[in-house]
Amino acid sequence: MSPHESPTGPLPRDGYGPKHVSVLPVEVLRLLDPQPGQVWVDATVGGGGHSRLIAERLGPSGRLIGLDQDPTMLGLARTKLEGLPVTLVHANFDQLVEVLGNLGIESVDGVLADLGFASDQVDRADRGFSFREDGPLDMRLDPTIGSTAADLVNRMSEAGLADVFFEFGEERHSRRVARRIVERRAEKPFTTTSELADVVRRSVPRSGGLDPATRVFQALRIAVNDELGALDRLLSMLPRVVKSGGKAAIISFHSLEDRRVKQTFRTPLVWEPLTKKPIEAGAEEVSRNPRARSAKLRVAVRRPIPGPQA
Repeated sequence: MSPHESPTGPLPRDGYGPKHVSVLPVEVLRLLDPQPGQVWVDATVGGGGHSRLIAERLGPSGRLIGLDQDPTMLGLARTKLEGLPVTLVHANFDQLVEVLGNLGIESVDGVLADLGFASDQVDRADRGFSFREDGPLDMRLDPTIGSTAADLVNRMSEAGLADVFFEFGEERHSRRVARRIVERRAEKPFTTTSELADVVRRSVPRSGGLDPATRVFQALRIAVNDELGALDRLLSMLPRVVKSGGKAAIISFHSLEDRRVKQTFRTPLVWEPLTKKPIEAGAEEVSRNPRARSAKLRVAVRRPIPGPQA
């Protein structure tokens, strides 16, 4: 997919929210401290909550570039960001260098990426992310491209599925789940979330309050959207686009993401961490927004770039 600018356009008429509540809004503004006239990137616009907070600080002389790979979320964000100095682009964040190049921007004062899924995406059965609601087994963040979760479940080898469940979902019973999936699809291919969830629940012992399907659905979502690969690519390109003294901030929601961010921000010649430990939501925010419970915010400052560019 080629990233394309999408500063205007109608809100999709499909019953979408907006319901999503941005996590850690106070902490994000305090640590990022965007200033009037600066140029910032929100690499995961979602419903536009963080983008609005930053853009209001930038003022009319500043600019915020907002990326999202889900065109419907961009439609929601437009309504929230109307009148602010924001340019919205339909693109994944691993296309950031290309996006900025197309806009004639060499470097920015800061980049924020919230890796969580918006409630408007997760709660819609027809997107296929939820094991609680029956819907097509899709899970694509950008529904215009790529293979669906059904494609993976019905075509991958038993060993390949087991590896996905173990590596991306940390599912201890990955081999048993993969075996049961392969046995079931020989009778009838998987097409819905409930079909897959039922097989997983019969394969994984329940532990505490966690639904047995949780880890497998997480693993498939990560695989379908190449989430970890995209994050690795974003982290590798941040030093090229963030100015000396600029900031990079990542909000992650599971250990597979947080470990990558932690290791990157500890690169001594490139980043100076502002957060020795990740910032997490307090009890009051979690009570208002339970999905904030898993959020971890890390922020780092770009160290001076050697040579004439410094």
